Amino acid sequence: MKNFRFLPLLAAIFLLAGISEAQNPPSKKEVLDKMILTNAYFMAKWPDPGKVIVNDKTRPSHIWTRAVYYEGLMALYQINKDKSYYDYAVAWGESHKWGLYGGIQTRNADNQCCGQTYIDLYLIDKKPERIKDLKASIDLMIASDKIDDWNWIDALQMAMPVFAQLGVLYQDNRYYERMYQMYNHCKTIQGGKGLYNSKDHLWWRDKDFVPPYKEPNGEDCYWSRGNGWVLAALVRVLEIMPKDAPHRKEYQQMFEKMAKALIPIQREDGFWNASLHDPNNYGGKELTGTALFAYGMAWGVNHGVLSKKKYLPVILKAWNAMVKDAVHPNGFLGHVQGTGKQPSDSQPTSYDRVPNFEDYGLGCFLLAGSEVYQLKN
Repeated sequence: MKNFRFLPLLAAIFLLAGISEAQNPPSKKEVLDKMILTNAYFMAKWPDPGKVIVNDKTRPSHIWTRAVYYEGLMALYQINKDKSYYDYAVAWGESHKWGLYGGIQTRNADNQCCGQTYIDLYLIDKKPERIKDLKASIDLMIASDKIDDWNWIDALQMAMPVFAQLGVLYQDNRYYERMYQMYNHCKTIQGGKGLYNSKDHLWWRDKDFVPPYKEPNGEDCYWSRGNGWVLAALVRVLEIMPKDAPHRKEYQQMFEKMAKALIPIQREDGFWNASLHDPNNYGGKELTGTALFAYGMAWGVNHGVLSKKKYLPVILKAWNAMVKDAVHPNGFLGHVQGTGKQPSDSQPTSYDRVPNFEDYGLGCFLLAGSEVYQLKN
């Protein structure tokens, strides 16, 4: 009977060992293998990067959904210089003659999202045609006085990095200033008093969800992927802008507040619900918001903006959940909420359900992987 005295001690030792192991980042190889696997699935399914996308209607392949995928692909390319990735991205840009959906007159952030990859490719090989139309489109926006185009929060991720990158390329603060004006309008004016709730440090997707709109449980409606877009926008802008760029402090403070607000609402299994404050309104595993949150938090840890001690367990819980519960052996990603604007759209998600667009979910996953890959033990 005396041996039983040691059982609690042994249990504690094993528990602490398990916690320590769980909080160690996966090896670089493990992360990269999952990124390569999921990307290979997509590239095999879409061998022609310029092929139109057909579901409920026919769309060109440089719409925002595909543009987000290429953001992820370029992030993968940065850590794995596979020439086939670069060639695939270049072929995509060339197939559209480096143009924007809607032409240079477009003011729609969705249509400018492709410009993030155009600029990445321009920085590798500075061929002027790669950013000619993009710059023309943004310059037209700067030349006008209109600043209310970003009337939904997804727009921040789609277009803010383009403005930031042009500011760097041309050493022109006008891009930073207009980006801030449009961001601030979205934050403080759009929908009446702005789409950002300074109490909860989360964002309503657009004016349709500003109170008095409520979720079934009486809480405000904070859509997971929408808030993921905002967090990702802040990350990409902070990554691009010089340390002394105008308004950088505002973006970093917003990033830190949002990241902190996301910790207590993470699910036990590592995912976040589609409705961040109402787990019963289409509650369940959802990859896109989870991936964007993991991407943002991992970037914050890697750049010393967020506490490693506080955020590493959250990040690893999210990454491990996606790898375990969403990545198929062939690279297909499950639990991806299809396009929409609220928790109830494109529901339910499941391990096997194919969303109406497979591209942006993969882009989000690759972005997350690119930062988890860089975590240090």
